[in-house]
Amino acid sequence: MSKDLASEAGLRPVNHLAIIMDGNGRWATNRGWPRLVGHRRGAERVRDIVKAAPDLGIKWLTLYAFSTENWKRSTEEVLGLMAIFARYIEREADRLAKSGVRMRFIGDRSRLDPKLQRLMAGIEARTADCQRLNLTVAVNYGGRDEILRAVKKIAEDVAAGILDPGALTEGAFAGRLDTGGLPDPDLVIRTSGETRTSNFLPWQAAYAEYEFTGTLWPDFTAEELSGIVARFGNRERRFGGVVR
Repeated sequence: MSKDLASEAGLRPVNHLAIIMDGNGRWATNRGWPRLVGHRRGAERVRDIVKAAPDLGIKWLTLYAFSTENWKRSTEEVLGLMAIFARYIEREADRLAKSGVRMRFIGDRSRLDPKLQRLMAGIEARTADCQRLNLTVAVNYGGRDEILRAVKKIAEDVAAGILDPGALTEGAFAGRLDTGGLPDPDLVIRTSGETRTSNFLPWQAAYAEYEFTGTLWPDFTAEELSGIVARFGNRERRFGGVVR
C-alpha cells in the first residue's frame, strides 16, 4: 500500500517503524545450514524492507541488529556478524545515498572493531543530507545500557554545573539517549514468533503499538509489512486518554 493510498483510505500513518529482526539463525538451521547463512540472508532482507518503507509512508526506520547480550554467542558467529555489518555498509553505501536514505547507528561503539567504527562514521557522514528515509541501525545496543549511559551523562552535567537537577525534564533526558533527535516509534514489529521486547527501546517505545509475527526475518516480505502497516492504520491510539 503506497502512502497516497493509505491517505485516501484514511489510515493512520506509521511515521517511525522499529523492527526486532529475529529468526536468522533458526531460518538457517531449519535448512541444515550454518547460522551465518541466515544472517547473510537477513541482511539481504534489510535491503528489501528499506526499499519498501518510504512507499508505505515510513519516514524513520530503526532496526535491531546486534544487542549488548549478543556477545554471549560463539566467537565465530560474532565475528561473522561484524563482517556482515561491514560488508553491508561497503556494498550499500552508494545505493543508500542515491536513494535518499540517511543511515546512522545507535549503541555503544567502543567495543566494536576500529575498522567497523570508521565505516559506520563514514556512511553517516556520506548520507547526512539524505531525507527520503532515516535508517537507524542498533549495533551493540541495549536499552538498559543506553539509559545507564544517559544517567551518567546527566550526573556529569550536574557535577559540572551545566544542569540543575530540578530542571531535568523528560525531553532533556531523552536528548541524552542514543536516539536524541529521533521521534519515538509508532510501531514495533518483532519477527520469528517470540513475544518479548528484548531490551529494545524501552524508553522510546513506551507508547508504541506492537506487532508480533511468526515469520522468520529472512522470510519477512514487503507485502507482509504492508499488511501490518495497514492494520496499524486502523488502531486507536489513546496515550492514556479516552477516545470520544
